[in-house]
Amino acid sequence: MAGAVHEYTPAEAAAVSEIAVKSVHSAIDKQILATRLPGTRGRTLNDDDLLRLKLWYGIGSILSAERRKRLFDTIEKSPGVDTVRADEYLIVDVTRARLQLAARADALREAERSIHSKRGVVAGEPVFKGTRVPVRMIAAIRGQGASVEEIVEGYPAITPRLIELAEIWAAAHPVRGRPRKLSEQGLEVKAVKRLSLGRESKGKSSDTPS
Repeated sequence: MAGAVHEYTPAEAAAVSEIAVKSVHSAIDKQILATRLPGTRGRTLNDDDLLRLKLWYGIGSILSAERRKRLFDTIEKSPGVDTVRADEYLIVDVTRARLQLAARADALREAERSIHSKRGVVAGEPVFKGTRVPVRMIAAIRGQGASVEEIVEGYPAITPRLIELAEIWAAAHPVRGRPRKLSEQGLEVKAVKRLSLGRESKGKSSDTPS
């Protein structure tokens, strides 16, 4: 992940490394990561921190904390190394981890360029540029099990790539407080599907226009 130095909030680091944000904070508290506290930005991580984070939890069930720290020392002494032998049986592919992180970091930056909030558009909710489609809604639909094809069919302005960007962006920007209702976002419910969980009406459903 050579080149420009990037900084990430804990939520951004969690989205890029695919590690739970709670684990990111835990790694900071345990001084596994060397973070800084610049002004009001709060806890920040850099690309080296992300690599350490990914490896620390990625091989956590295999190596002890002491061995993982020795692994990091080896990587720091030879930053361009492709693989590192962690023990007699385990070889860690450092290059692959770097490439995975770089791809997701690039995706997050692409998402930031493709998403904005505009006053008067969907009550200020983040949307994809050129659309009125809320990003968090697309990420939520995907998270609930909808396929990419189903989402594209329902929202023709959205591409499969934008769905990917929605997922990583939403992970990097978690909502604080209670989720906003559709009406508060300037959206309207077109149909409601009622599913009974009881035995009496099992299998019955109905579409009711709002």
